[in-house]
Amino acid sequence: MMKFSELDLKPEILKALTDMSYQDLTPIQERAFSPILKGRDLLARAETGSGKTAACGIPLVQMIDPSLNAIQALILVPTRELAFQYVEEIDKISKFTDVTPFAIFGGFSMEIQKAKLRDRVHILVATPGRLIDFLYNTKSIDLSCVRTLVLDEADEMLKMGFIEDVDFILSCLIHEHQTLFFAATMPEEIDRLVKTYLKGPVRLELNKEQISPQSLVHHFQYTGRQDRLKALIEYLKKEEINQAIIFCNSRHHGEKLTKELEGKFKSIGYIHGGLEQSRRISIFERFRRNEITFMVATDIAGRGLDFSHVSHVINYDYPFGMESYTHRTGRTGRMGRSGTAMTFVTDEELKGLQSLFQVNRIDPVWHGHIPDLQAVSKHRGRQDGKRYFKRGSRPIPRRRTPSDNSPVKVTFSVSPVVTA
Repeated sequence: MMKFSELDLKPEILKALTDMSYQDLTPIQERAFSPILKGRDLLARAETGSGKTAACGIPLVQMIDPSLNAIQALILVPTRELAFQYVEEIDKISKFTDVTPFAIFGGFSMEIQKAKLRDRVHILVATPGRLIDFLYNTKSIDLSCVRTLVLDEADEMLKMGFIEDVDFILSCLIHEHQTLFFAATMPEEIDRLVKTYLKGPVRLELNKEQISPQSLVHHFQYTGRQDRLKALIEYLKKEEINQAIIFCNSRHHGEKLTKELEGKFKSIGYIHGGLEQSRRISIFERFRRNEITFMVATDIAGRGLDFSHVSHVINYDYPFGMESYTHRTGRTGRMGRSGTAMTFVTDEELKGLQSLFQVNRIDPVWHGHIPDLQAVSKHRGRQDGKRYFKRGSRPIPRRRTPSDNSPVKVTFSVSPVVTA
């Protein structure tokens, strides 16, 4: 594994990386640095939490000419929280240089952002909507000196409906420049953008056969929908959790769950897309300072939560689709650190589990009864109290004493069931 000290980086950057305790390069960093520094276009797929921010940020700071007072790198991200985190990371990397990063996003005064843009900005991080607001309504942003355009979490932007905004922004850069695409997944819609805007890109498909972070352990508990809250509370009480993000599928579910947890735990927060920006940033910072232990979040809001001390991600509501599962659980187990993903599963979600385990190469750790997924997929199992078990068998007993709630690890088999 290559070390940052072996790279031909500016001494000021190496000093900052030492202060950040960065020693070894992650796989995406090791493979992306060279083509980025050579000016090549890049299409990179890597697991969430693989170090993509630094893989992009470090080369950008290295390439910036501080004597040129102009925006030289433009980074597009899907959420305000991610923009905030991105500029904070680059600010740390450029700490001992004269490179200045800045972020613009909605929900914050454009006049204040205009003042900063008139001052000095070399690396601009932006959400698509706010950037277009500036391009249409002001003359504060000049993109003519942009040498590198970065589209981070491109798959999430497409999912959130930013495709037309991204198209417009990319079309504004008519001069020669470098384009970098980063994503955890590569849906087909990205192909058109790649063919239109990237020129002979270097393609990095890290861990294509293993989408889930290798430092992440996937836990599951099969429960009735009415028993799910009780199961969650029991899990939170018995598990050693440094900090957890608890995902819900809607704002209503999040509000309801937050009220239930506030009566039983002291350190609870709730973040969703409908909060005012000042409130979101306040909660965001409290979570960063570890003042909040359990953060209830919706998908869009939780997308920006990226902290090293998150030990657990909990899917209270089962995610919509495999990509959502990957993005959610990628909030922990980042940069090689260990992490735990816990997902509560009801009868409605059992059919999707088999595909999830196959595609993401997940070796599940089950808590409590283990459902017979093959029986569910073949419609051969019977329901016993709304729980699927193998035909003619009792619920799988746990080899524990009644007071022992330790999980049972099983290896999932994808072999077909042969019937007579």
